[in-house]
Amino acid sequence: MKSLRSPNQEMAYEPSAAKLGPTGEEESAIRIAGAPGPFASFVRFVVCGGGVGVLSSAAVPLTATLMPWTLANALITVASTLLCTELHALFTFGTGHRPGLRRHLQSAGSATAAYAVTSTAILTLHTVHPSPTLLWEQTIYLTAAGVAGIGRFLVLRLFVFRTDRSNTSPTQHPVPNTNRRTTPLPYCTAA
Repeated sequence: MKSLRSPNQEMAYEPSAAKLGPTGEEESAIRIAGAPGPFASFVRFVVCGGGVGVLSSAAVPLTATLMPWTLANALITVASTLLCTELHALFTFGTGHRPGLRRHLQSAGSATAAYAVTSTAILTLHTVHPSPTLLWEQTIYLTAAGVAGIGRFLVLRLFVFRTDRSNTSPTQHPVPNTNRRTTPLPYCTAA
């Protein structure tokens, strides 16, 4: 049976995909609007990374009672890197979703680079001064760890968890699309 409306009227009542929910660009803009700024991200990075680091330093000796120390250290390092990547994605950089395999691998790569920086610094110290004091070792290690941490933060923020900030200009204020279907359903055409 034919509809009692004209074709133009029927077209006006068809819901479009844009009215059913936010588009990809709108979701990206909403996520970016909720992402913390550089300073807040850095503070969160230090808190998350430092907190997990402190927990890891306590977990390694406890785990080492069950297995060799090197294996315990490797196991806790992998677990803490995975945990930190999750925390950085969700909390530090506010991506709004869990990281995938690619981001986990990139984060692990940056952690490996930080490990190489601190190890190289200590090896260089021992080459220059064969028997340094504990104070010198700690000073060199903590300095290298600080530099590596800042470098890791920059890599994670600028490359691994980067969000496309070019979609929004300073004058735009993205608002989530909360439109619900407000158009009436078409009349029943079968009679």
